[in-house]
Amino acid sequence: MRREDLTDLAAFVVVAEERSFTRAAAKLATSQSALSHTMRRLETRLGKRLLERTTRSVAPTDAGTQLLATLVPALQSIDDEIAALNESKEGPSGTVRIKAPRHAARTILWPALARLLPDHPGIHVELSIDSDTTGIVSDRFDADVGLGETIAGDMVTVPISSDLRMAIVGSPEYFSNRPIPTRPEDLAAHSCINAPSRDDGDFQIWTLRKDGRDVNVHVQGRIAIDDEGMAVSAAESGLGLAFVMEDRVTARIADRHLIRVLGDWCEPFAGYHLRYTSRRPPSAILTLLIDALRVRA
Repeated sequence: MRREDLTDLAAFVVVAEERSFTRAAAKLATSQSALSHTMRRLETRLGKRLLERTTRSVAPTDAGTQLLATLVPALQSIDDEIAALNESKEGPSGTVRIKAPRHAARTILWPALARLLPDHPGIHVELSIDSDTTGIVSDRFDADVGLGETIAGDMVTVPISSDLRMAIVGSPEYFSNRPIPTRPEDLAAHSCINAPSRDDGDFQIWTLRKDGRDVNVHVQGRIAIDDEGMAVSAAESGLGLAFVMEDRVTARIADRHLIRVLGDWCEPFAGYHLRYTSRRPPSAILTLLIDALRVRA
């Protein structure tokens, strides 16, 4: 393969991922006209139309999508090999890209990174806070973090936390004139602090479990907050019941700022796992991070 072929293919990946000649040109530090000429040259050489162009957007064709699926892991492999060569001289270096839910990033990833990074100045980290951890290869992430019970079949998984629990809490002020719920059905009579669904705008369902039996509860309330910390603050202010990770409120329960209810309906569930594709071996940097995060028996 000629050097310009590899350059053109790498440029195609950027255009396809950005879906914009303007953004891709800025990322590649070139002009839109030069980049457009490069794409036409590549399409002519391959004899295939790779991009559908409109006045508003750019999207890969079926042939372009097929080529993209091959190029992304191949280019990532080249990046990994170059990083490995540099490590022999300077220690681990390069960038690791991770996608994780906010709670996992705050309680697990960040403490590990804070310990790891001072000893490895050549490592750069891109941490994306996002509960949607699908398509890490196409998004060019090296790994994502998800719950153990949602493991995908084509992923290598590494446990990075113990089992987790949820907690339902409200303030003493809130319960001063309301009964304590003793069954999941009792939540229907309470104001619950919910989180908006990302799919259809409807409220999420609280799933409670006792003795292996799940109960889905459609709760109601005046507040929907897509942030666990703010939900806890709202509960402390007497605005309703919050359904949050247990570690978020352990101290507040102990100092009686919050009251926990339905604790027997919040059974432990499988904790967080770091996940990466099985289609290529992890880079040296990712291996280093895995070792720092791995839960050992």
